[in-house]
Amino acid sequence: MDRLKLIKNLKNSMTKMFFFMSLLSANIYAKPNIILIFVDDLGYCDSEIYGCEEIKTPNIKKLADSGVSFSAGYVTSPVCSPSRASLLTGKYQQRFGHEFLPDAVPQKKAGLPIDQITIADKLQDLGYVTGFVGKWHLGTRDEYHPLNRGFDYFYGLLTEGSDYLDPTNPDARIIYRKWRGEYPPRINSSSELWSGRDSDSIFENKEKLVEERYLTDAFTSKATSFISEHKSEPFFLYLPYTAPHGPLQTTQYYYDKYKSVKNESQRIYAAMIDALDSGIGVIIDTLEQHDLINDTLIFLISDNGGGVADYGSNFPFRLGKHTLFEGGVRVPFVMSWPNKIKKYSVYDNSVSTLDVFPTIINATGAKMNFDNLDGVDLLPYLNQPNKKVPHETLYWRQSPNWAIRDGEYKLIHAGGINWLYDLSKDVGEVENIAKKSPHIVEALTDKYKEWDAELSDPAWPPRSAKTHSALSVDGIDMKWTL
Repeated sequence: MDRLKLIKNLKNSMTKMFFFMSLLSANIYAKPNIILIFVDDLGYCDSEIYGCEEIKTPNIKKLADSGVSFSAGYVTSPVCSPSRASLLTGKYQQRFGHEFLPDAVPQKKAGLPIDQITIADKLQDLGYVTGFVGKWHLGTRDEYHPLNRGFDYFYGLLTEGSDYLDPTNPDARIIYRKWRGEYPPRINSSSELWSGRDSDSIFENKEKLVEERYLTDAFTSKATSFISEHKSEPFFLYLPYTAPHGPLQTTQYYYDKYKSVKNESQRIYAAMIDALDSGIGVIIDTLEQHDLINDTLIFLISDNGGGVADYGSNFPFRLGKHTLFEGGVRVPFVMSWPNKIKKYSVYDNSVSTLDVFPTIINATGAKMNFDNLDGVDLLPYLNQPNKKVPHETLYWRQSPNWAIRDGEYKLIHAGGINWLYDLSKDVGEVENIAKKSPHIVEALTDKYKEWDAELSDPAWPPRSAKTHSALSVDGIDMKWTL
């Protein structure tokens, strides 16, 4: 081979290598940033996502419009901690015993089992910087701490909730304090002085802080700081706000925006959602300022349905939080990724928070075996024609109560009684057709039992059972375990 030909071949080889390295580099730096917003007790009709207009949420609506709104998005539990355990692992929480709230035995080994890999663990391995801002509620012992579960940074509370601000502050507008009865919004008696958050303290990493800001605003501030600090590297931000979960508390600023609302509970609840919506607006603005919005994958989901109090709404669904009816497990569910998902999309087939883990990992370009997970990657269902559905069947278990959705049929077994509905005709679960369709009840019961046989026993007992009259079904009192 002559010298000129050798040089030419060498140049071609170097060009190919440079092109390959460029592609590899592009792949590394093309990893999307990921933000997982998990709000607390937001009702299906408590925002503008699905056309409801009682409470204006322009920023949540903007996020929904920038991607896809799932009309049949489900969580795996109608209560907080089990729902979060499933979200972060991509598995039904009953597979590893996290069936009930860990608060029943907080000093014992009650929390997300340490042998379970979290989405933060996986993303950390993939080179993401991982941040957590908000509510944990997956165990308070050190082995369960977010810093030991895949997160590089933590700001928030380890327990189920806290006062949003000092209730004795003149700026506070409240209905009640955490674990206290109702009383006037402003307190002047020295006997009612606030002693602080105590076991519900706010931490930054493992340092206890005195947080004087309104908690929703504080979470937003820390979240935007995390984004700005890590804008030049792939990041994962898990942002589980406590809003609009009780206690009903807001500041004068948000309260004054709802002067037309006469009911005090409804007014404060609307103000709390306004603070949440404002925070999401700040998150979006921060991403836009750093030119990150188009290649940031964002989920916004509620951890369960809204409560059945008179100030929230799960319309058009029945009942709400604590129950296995649609109002308890079908939730606001939004996904945005402007570079990959068509704007103003609506997806009507059933999806689950089980799907968040595999969707995120596949979005990074990583290769992972999902055989041990219960969820699926949602992107193929959104970006190309796909006659299949993500889930033919979804299951729920809150021993002794359980439910199954198979196609359009939903069977709920609670209090020893069966309720069967055809959701294609009766999304509000009004007409119980169990007695008219015993063969369907039998088939779905058998299918549920096959799934149930794969599960573990609960790792700890339920904390209690909700028996409020508002949670009764067709006049029958129910015990909903939690």
